[in-house]
Amino acid sequence: QVQLVESGGGLVQAGGSLRLSCAASGRTFSGYAMGWFRQAPGKEREFVAAINWSGYSTRYADSVKGRFTISRDNAKNTVYLQMNSLKPEDTAVYYCCADRLRVGPNSDYWGQGTQVTVSS
Repeated sequence: QVQLVESGGGLVQAGGSLRLSCAASGRTFSGYAMGWFRQAPGKEREFVAAINWSGYSTRYADSVKGRFTISRDNAKNTVYLQMNSLKPEDTAVYYCCADRLRVGPNSDYWGQGTQVTVSS
């Protein structure tokens, strides 16, 4: 079992930055691929970014490529999402997830989510 707790969400103006954190506990963190999804009101949950167990491989949704950076610190059991040049359309609840193989909509473990609101 892996428990995930997100933090770092909040209200920011367009063009600003936020860094989300996801602290993991339970099974060996370094054995899991980690990722972020988001869900805006009235929309389906969508993929944002993912990172493999070692941190050497990352992938991003086209909508955030060049603005968001995912990273992890296995010594701290934490994955981060640095979000720059934020836009109002980035407003959503952001969810951290973990999967033994590959991050996706059916990943093994999920956090409770953290709200990000970007004002225009």
